[in-house]
Amino acid sequence: MNKRQIKDLLYEEVARIGKAVSSPKRLELLELLAQSEKTVDALAAEAGIDIKLASAHLKVLKAARLVVAQRDGRFIAYRLSGEDVSALWVKLRTVAEEHLVELKVAMDGIFSAPEKLDAETRRSLMSKARRGDVVVIDVRPTAEYASGHLPFARSMPLDEIRQRIKELPADKDIVAYCRGPFCMMSAEAVTLLQEHGYRAQKIADGTAEWQAAGLPLTTS
Repeated sequence: MNKRQIKDLLYEEVARIGKAVSSPKRLELLELLAQSEKTVDALAAEAGIDIKLASAHLKVLKAARLVVAQRDGRFIAYRLSGEDVSALWVKLRTVAEEHLVELKVAMDGIFSAPEKLDAETRRSLMSKARRGDVVVIDVRPTAEYASGHLPFARSMPLDEIRQRIKELPADKDIVAYCRGPFCMMSAEAVTLLQEHGYRAQKIADGTAEWQAAGLPLTTS
């Protein structure tokens, strides 16, 4: 091959990743898999699509080596092929937030602004949670919490908060998080807690954002 053919080949290979992440639903599937390994059925239900379409999207992601599949009995479970894939999703989203006015407008219209953490505020939150000055709750499903969660966070899935609300101290600030800035579960949790008189707020970080910042997760 001549130099031009070599360059074309190299760019074409990199473009495989771009093509794989060019679908909104495939991006959502990557965000879901950044939480934990999931079956096709679970991914389809979470993403609001049928199983056949979910399988087709996963096939594209697998061809680009972004996800891997493993059969478990009659089910096929998918997971990300590496932590760098989760970081890729975070980077794509943050670049979009920085440059696309349309995205900023959409987010401002849909969400009440969560607290966006930087290196200093992440360390501060971890220190406060370690000392017990604040209570950090992970409102994602239990399986996602078990796969990896913020240090010192306790699992309190959104659909359990109403029944378990008395487990939370009324005299401390409650910090809720879920799957990241696009996730609505933490906003619902904060609304419910505030209705019951708790001092509650949400943060934009999910585990993918925390990990992309170079901070450790805890598994259980």
